Amino acid sequence: MLRWRSCRRGLIALQQQFCGNHIDLCTIVNGRSGRCGENCKYCAQAACHKTGVETYPFLPQEEIIAHAKANQDAGANRFSIVTSGGALSGEEFEKALDTYRAMRKSLTIDLCASHGLVTRSQLRRLREAGVTSYHHNIETSERYFPQICTTHTYADRIRTIKAAQAEGMCVCSGGIIGMGETWEDRFDMAFALQELGIESIPINSLMAIPGTALEHLAPLSGEDILRTVAIFRFINPTANIRLGAGRKLLPENGATAFLRSIRLHHGQYAHDLGHDDRSGYGAAEGTRPDEPRRGLQCAHGLVCRTVIHQK
Repeated sequence: MLRWRSCRRGLIALQQQFCGNHIDLCTIVNGRSGRCGENCKYCAQAACHKTGVETYPFLPQEEIIAHAKANQDAGANRFSIVTSGGALSGEEFEKALDTYRAMRKSLTIDLCASHGLVTRSQLRRLREAGVTSYHHNIETSERYFPQICTTHTYADRIRTIKAAQAEGMCVCSGGIIGMGETWEDRFDMAFALQELGIESIPINSLMAIPGTALEHLAPLSGEDILRTVAIFRFINPTANIRLGAGRKLLPENGATAFLRSIRLHHGQYAHDLGHDDRSGYGAAEGTRPDEPRRGLQCAHGLVCRTVIHQK
């Protein structure tokens, strides 16, 4: 098994070669919450779980734009609407398109989206509306996926990722560790993302939520998290590795990992019941934020700082 301290020199070399010391600030709004018909065992928003998560339909356009403008004014580079459910469709998808168009017209912040298992034609329309990046996790290995979800397949997720890439979008895709998978599953997930050519890889550590099917699982140790993320960095040296949910399990809230070439995906997640975490890493020694600019794609090695706003 990898020893974290023995990995540091190699990780620092990879950072210097591919990542540099830049910070990319990304923010997201939880655009639709709860009532999801999928049965992902980790998710607080699945209707089959009793978690007490707040539920609401697609947010009003003016509310979303207000969030985006506030984050743009605060210096964020990107803004994404994230919605619960297997796939955003119908009237709510049209509302999302109208909102992206309005943001593209009135703001300069780059636009990302996370709307589930949408079709290629929907992805094309998102791109035409101004969205440049699509987030869609594979969650775990292909072998272990049926143990986590049975209402859709691993292949469904891969199909969506490839469709987004075919439409010229940058894809952000990773998963969750600590769901009962093996180390082999983690290696397989890392190699699968490499084969897909994923440029941005968020790695989340399960924070088991009461009322979900995985509520009984204990959190991973900080050492296991660091070992896992190191594996992903070595297998995907040019990718943007983002440390997401569960970083508070690490020393100094993940700042140590940050200074060892691991990127941070900052904030609350749609499957989580956590709170907005606004503690920043922009002042970490040796780092500097990128200037906000239009047209930013998934530049390698940038930090993503995320805050989810809920209604």
